[in-house]
Amino acid sequence: MSTAPKPLSGKVALVAGGTRGGGRGIAVELGAAGATVYVTGRSSRTAGTTGLDRPETVEETADRITAAGGTAIPAPTDHSDPAAVRALVERISTEQDGRLDVLVNCVWGGDPLVDWEHPLWEQDLDTGLRLLRQAVETHVITSRYALPLLVARRSGLVVEVTDGNTARYRGSFFYDLAKSAVIRLAFAQAAELRPHGVAAVALTPGFLRSEAVLDHFGVTEETWREAAAQDPDFAYSESPAYLGRAVAALAADPEVMAKSGRALATWGLYQEYGFTDADGTRPDFAAHWAEALVDTYGPLGDPL
Repeated sequence: MSTAPKPLSGKVALVAGGTRGGGRGIAVELGAAGATVYVTGRSSRTAGTTGLDRPETVEETADRITAAGGTAIPAPTDHSDPAAVRALVERISTEQDGRLDVLVNCVWGGDPLVDWEHPLWEQDLDTGLRLLRQAVETHVITSRYALPLLVARRSGLVVEVTDGNTARYRGSFFYDLAKSAVIRLAFAQAAELRPHGVAAVALTPGFLRSEAVLDHFGVTEETWREAAAQDPDFAYSESPAYLGRAVAALAADPEVMAKSGRALATWGLYQEYGFTDADGTRPDFAAHWAEALVDTYGPLGDPL
């Protein structure tokens, strides 16, 4: 067995919204790379679950980090509550001697709130504004309290997880606004953090095989290819581990400041860093889009 040090050994990460999907994949891969990972979310074995009617919990994510050889600290947290987030960051500071190296803002949980059928003027305003509070304000609150730890060390990385890295419209007003705003959060944080040696980027996966998506198609991560018969584009999907490995690669890159302020994608980073998905493949949804979807949906556009 190799005794070589893991690239993120000694690093501390906070993955906000690590209960399921991309956040879970990021948390597990950061742990596998050696980081101590605080994984947060509202769904907990002890504190109850959210209104998503999903079985995943932060403790289950922590178990997966441990199984991958990492160190996990589950910390149920409602990131819409400033006092709760402040208490979380104070705990991290106390337990880790002020150290935080990686902040991942991946809070979402907005799928039940998205109206894909109606234009803005026919949508329920309260629901749309709730989506923005849940998908954007939570990121702002978390960065407000966590960034001082990174600034104090004059190093580190902030990752804002989004959907898409271009200005292309995403199909629903409030969904598009939320995901575009998250990219702008990365850009704005990068501008303010640059003098302090801290990088901030936005990052998107391609067609992500989250737990909910697998359930939608009636498959598992082991049998997911069977769903390509229902949706041929699903053959080009990627697991949450792919997104996680992209974040781990960024966190381990000593030159990551050169990417600060950019909107990145798994399909670009795998080419640079050489990581693979959990099954050894290298999905490239942008290439599939250019080959099979551009005539129907138009080009993805240039990265923001």
